[in-house]
Amino acid sequence: MTERIDVEFTADGGVTLRGWLYLPDAEGPRPAITMAHGFGGNREMGLDPYARKFADAGFVVLVHDHRTFGASDGEPRNDVDPWRQIADWRRAISFLEARPEVDADRIGVWGTSFAGGHAIVLGATDVRIKCVVSQVPTISGFEQWQRRVPPERIAAFELAQADDERAQAAGGELRYQTSIGDDPADPALYTSPDALRFYRDLVPPGRENNTVTMRSSRAARLYEPGVWITRVSPKPLMMIVGTGETVIPADIQLAAFERALAPKKLVLLPGGHFDAYKVHFEESSGAALSWFRTHLDPVPASTGS
Repeated sequence: MTERIDVEFTADGGVTLRGWLYLPDAEGPRPAITMAHGFGGNREMGLDPYARKFADAGFVVLVHDHRTFGASDGEPRNDVDPWRQIADWRRAISFLEARPEVDADRIGVWGTSFAGGHAIVLGATDVRIKCVVSQVPTISGFEQWQRRVPPERIAAFELAQADDERAQAAGGELRYQTSIGDDPADPALYTSPDALRFYRDLVPPGRENNTVTMRSSRAARLYEPGVWITRVSPKPLMMIVGTGETVIPADIQLAAFERALAPKKLVLLPGGHFDAYKVHFEESSGAALSWFRTHLDPVPASTGS
């Protein structure tokens, strides 16, 4: 039976990051998978079923909260900096490879949404990563922003960002905005039906995390992980894409997959950005598990799973 334990490790600046470590019922050292959540989320938001499925198949799995989110430390809270998150993720890899249960030569990375972009960058730049699964990934912050924000809201967005910058320069408090919602009086970053369903169905009561700093939107708009996708090879890359995407339009993801070099595999799922977590969980998790099994070659767990 898989055991899940709470762990923590230190990142730059002395910030403590916290996560879950899943230990399979199998003889070690084992291949391992490092995982993290997407934009504005935390590990409570739909990642546990994936981690348990991977661990039940014999992998050691680490799921951590990005700094300023969930159980991890860091101020200001709910502040997204993609390159800081990637640097912290490297510390997560260091923590994982130092565990006695882990075969440090067989570590894969799984990222979803914003962290799917991180998985691409890590696959391209960290020699310790041997296999990549990128689920509904951020590819181009600018292209995605241009598609998602209605033209009539662009000017207001730009003015709000400028006002936020002026307020910070004057010593004022950071401004926050809602992540997921459908209230016209409180424009949220994500308003699609699958986003609302995801937040309603997968976020445990008391674990809500539905705001981000306003400057997080600017950081996301400037983030371009797709430029790294040709550099993942020769590491094997799987991309899982929803054909009904509106958050990260499918054509942007598919164009990035076409640029990627072999070995690579594309998995197409019906539905929107958030449907992979529950509606199509068996398909998305099963494809990822098969990819990790193929390329990290785990010895079967003693439970026979």
